[in-house]
Order: sequence, then C-alpha cells, then structure tokens
Amino acid sequence: MLGTTVTLQEHIRKRAEQDLGIRLRFIVQDGGAVQRDGAMHPERYELYDQWFHSLDCVWPTHALQPIELARILRWNEVNALPRTGRIDPGQATNAGCTPADRLYVQPDGSLGREASGRISMLPLTHNADSFVYLEDAMPASLTGTEESWAWLLAPELSGRVALQADAAIGAIDAALAVEASGLMRFGDIGNLSIEEIDALIAVLIDFKRRGHFAGFWSSFAEAAQLMIANKVAIQSIWSPATIELERAGLKFRLARPREGYRAWFGGIGISRLAHGRVLDAAYDYLNWWQEGWAGATVARQGFYISNPERSRAHMDAAEWSYWYDGARASADLPGPTSKHLVPVGQMRDGGSYLARMSRIAVWDSVMDEHNYLVRRWTEFMRS
Repeated sequence: MLGTTVTLQEHIRKRAEQDLGIRLRFIVQDGGAVQRDGAMHPERYELYDQWFHSLDCVWPTHALQPIELARILRWNEVNALPRTGRIDPGQATNAGCTPADRLYVQPDGSLGREASGRISMLPLTHNADSFVYLEDAMPASLTGTEESWAWLLAPELSGRVALQADAAIGAIDAALAVEASGLMRFGDIGNLSIEEIDALIAVLIDFKRRGHFAGFWSSFAEAAQLMIANKVAIQSIWSPATIELERAGLKFRLARPREGYRAWFGGIGISRLAHGRVLDAAYDYLNWWQEGWAGATVARQGFYISNPERSRAHMDAAEWSYWYDGARASADLPGPTSKHLVPVGQMRDGGSYLARMSRIAVWDSVMDEHNYLVRRWTEFMRS
C-alpha cells in the first residue's frame, strides 16, 4: 500500500490485519513521491492511498483501475461532500480540485460528476486545514483581531513562520496569505496562471530573503517538531500535528481564518495490476475502512470520514459531541493510540463538522500549470 503518514499508521495496519486476516505492507513517502510512484510504478503497489487532487497526475497514466461500486458494501452511506462538492446545499462552489469532479469514471474513461457504476478512488478521510499559532507568541497588533491567512506574512512574526513543502499544498497556503495581505489578487486561487505563479513566487522570495520563513515541512511530525523546538510561532498545519503539540503541553490555537479553510479529501485507489486474490483483498480493505472503527480512530486525530454515522458506534457520546458536533469535551478524551488527549472542558477550534466543512475557500489542487509551479516553488525554497 503506497501512501503518506496521513493514514498509513501502524495501529491502523495492525487492526486491519487482525480484522481481515491479510498481510499489509505500508510504503510511506512524502506527497510528491507518492504522486510520482503512483503514476509511474503501479507494479510497486496494489493500493494507492492519497488525495483526490493527485488523480490529476495519476489517472491519465492509467496506473489505477476503476473501482466497481457493486463491490463497495456501504457506498450508499457516503455523504454528500465527495458526491457533490458541498456538505450544505446552500454552500457556494469552492475553488480548486473539488473531489466530486474526479469521482465517477465516465464511459470514455475520464473522470467527472455524472454518476456511474465505477469510481476513481473510494472517498474516505478529509478535513479543513488552516494554520496554527502559539497564543503567547502573538503580537498585540494581532491578538483580538479576526484570524486571517495574512498572519502568515505579518512582519511582526518574521523569522518564526513555516510552510508546507509540497507545492500543491504549500503554494495554496502562500497564495491565500498573499491575497489576504492585499499584495495580490488571483483570478482562481486553485488554478494559478503562469503570470500569477511568477508574481506569487517573486513575493515569497522577497519575504524569504528577508528571513521571514524559518522552515518548511513535509510530514506532520516535522511540523510539530518545528513548533515544539520553538523554531516557529505560526505555521500551516495538518491536524495530527496538533496531537503532538497537545502532548508537548503547548498553548496553541488552530485558526478559523476569515477567508475560509483549505480543504482536502483523501481516498484509496487500486493499481491496474491488482488481480485475483490480491484484488479481492484490496476490496476487503476498502470495505473495512467504511465499517466504523477506522473512521473513529481518524476522528481522534482530527480527521473526518465519508460515512461518519457508521463510526458513531465506535465512539462514546462525549467523543462524538467533541469531534463532530463541536461541543466542549465533557470528559478527558482519548487519542488514536493514547489514553488521554483532549482534556475535559476543551472545545475544538473551528466548531462542528458542518461549520468547518461549510467554510472551504479552496480545495487542494493540481493546477493546469502544476509542473511550472513545482519548478518555481523549488526555486523559492532554495532561494
């Protein structure tokens, strides 16, 4: 199974092996490497676990085979977000790579929203991401004001800012910050033109040469360590990193930016070379993810699952109220592998599932000019 640290975690592997009676080998790489190997080397894996925006790189290479919905036992439980792109019927369409546009396999083999009997990947984990900051490190000019992506470029925080290293994600966070700061306006923040990419990178290089950025991270463990080591005070973040910050006793906030969140949707696809008993085991694993336990364990690290009601039976009432309803924790709550993570009385930043996933500014994206963006983003990080 090829994927990232987002869901390829040891306690998940062990539980799946125990429940299914199969052997799983996790090949854990950073996002860019997973995209490359996913597209170029389908012989190296049977299951591909990554994000829907990665399909823009992987699907055209025919590395994945369509998933037959007739073999997905709980497909009817998958909620509206991956099917339509919105959790709230009144929600505006979001920028970026909306999962619904890449879900169904069309008669000509392309991907689209028109429902069919085959899908590209099984939609599973997802979240609305933003940035995290240490409350005690915030300057008086920012405290008491509405949280904004512009904070990532606040001159008062120069030298204490980190960004995600993956161009497909980090560049969107940076673009949100640049636009929120009033330095640029983008026609489509999820699909920048060559001219917009050049202008964005020029701004970022200027900030970097002035010492504004303290680092870049590729995994949530790296992100957590940057803050635990007191190298940064504010950074873009993935939810599991906040678990490490909790364990370290840091006083931090996960921002609810006024501009909206950057969202992502993860899923699992099947290599075109999987067949026979291995293919049967692959479908067993896909179905296992929808049975409830996996959804409950990822909820405890801040992620959501596409059929959440199935997970309710694997969470007590206090957990469900905290993670999904946005209520104050009525008891100490466990983490995915620890006895205690969330202290009694704490509230989750951002509120309920509906509140968070209804405020998406942009989905993670592979832009039309992705290759050019990667080259320029690499220049920025090396500048």
